[in-house]
Amino acid sequence: MTGPRILLIVGGGIAAYKACELVRLIRKGGGEVVCVLTRAGAEFVTPMTLAALSENAVHSSLWDLKDEVEIGHIQLSRQADLVVVCPASADLLAKMAAGVADDLATTLLLATDKPVLAVPAMNVRMWEHAATQRNVAELRGRGVHVLEPDEGPMACGEFGAGRLPEPEGVWLAIGDVLAGGALLPQLPGLAAEEEGEGLGGLSAGLIARNSRAEGEELAAEHGASDEDLVAEPEPPSEIDLSVSPLLVRKGRARAAPPTDPDAIPNADRHAAGLGPGRAGDPAGGRADRRRDRAGDG
Repeated sequence: MTGPRILLIVGGGIAAYKACELVRLIRKGGGEVVCVLTRAGAEFVTPMTLAALSENAVHSSLWDLKDEVEIGHIQLSRQADLVVVCPASADLLAKMAAGVADDLATTLLLATDKPVLAVPAMNVRMWEHAATQRNVAELRGRGVHVLEPDEGPMACGEFGAGRLPEPEGVWLAIGDVLAGGALLPQLPGLAAEEEGEGLGGLSAGLIARNSRAEGEELAAEHGASDEDLVAEPEPPSEIDLSVSPLLVRKGRARAAPPTDPDAIPNADRHAAGLGPGRAGDPAGGRADRRRDRAGDG
């Protein structure tokens, strides 16, 4: 499959950060992606990030002199195979349904003759609101593909439908739309994750796993039951403490070596409890005689 050409419109919302991962997946799958960043989306991700990931310039203004001399917004809307709005906020969905064209993103959506895929992301109450549901129904009636949001905890602290689907799911939906409704047998870019790339593939590669079917086949071959397949835990082996001097030997600590008395000044006086100026101290006696002579003078 030749990689698709995607025009990605990044709307506002905390879920905008997932658009960066979606760009990475599209590029990894051999596709080309050009990003359009709305004013609200720019509050969450930067044009520099999207440009670095997509390896293409990021568009954000309808009034860019260089682009609009060539009627750039029309060209952008026609050069892609699919227009993806991710995340699609409640405001963006409302503008799409009403046909508003007050910035580059909404103008592109009104001017395009290519299929459009909208991926909503918003608060659960906003998603369930009658106005939003009416807008979604209107868009679907026009042929716009609107994904159902995921359900779960949200950044606002509430729980429910409204979470942006994971980028892998959006990437699969892109393949579904481009295939005309038939799921592709294997979308490029996702197989590498299963072969050991990415965090999931890395952990899967480090931990060896056998499927249940393989275990049942082995049991049938050797005539073992499920109970027999449960291995008894091996008792912990005793540690040989004599192997390494770094291991602490419990109960075998030694006392410190005796101190050399010659290394301590006046060790004999300290041992007898004597100090300067005390009874029996020669140094103290000399000091007393000096004071007496000074008094006689």
